[in-house]
Amino acid sequence: MERSFPHRLIHLRALDPARNIARDYSIWISVDLFGDYVVETCWGRIGAAGQRQRRSFPDALSARRHLRAIFRKRRGARRRIGVDYHLVAVSTG
Repeated sequence: MERSFPHRLIHLRALDPARNIARDYSIWISVDLFGDYVVETCWGRIGAAGQRQRRSFPDALSARRHLRAIFRKRRGARRRIGVDYHLVAVSTG
């Protein structure tokens, strides 16, 4: 089984207290028992339940493409919501 990246949690945050913007965005990357790559994203207002999406990919390349699309959209946050997302933490396991 190909394992080109380990289990990983990436946590991003966008804050602007003056405009009442407080957003969390977490990405959990793992490999399931069948060898598929799973990318789970959780987002919403800090402290709220938020939303969750889980996608499964047959190979690392497809999962990486999805991750690049996620990061591309987060980089456009200033244009969309007026504040950038900043990296809070990256943990591997």
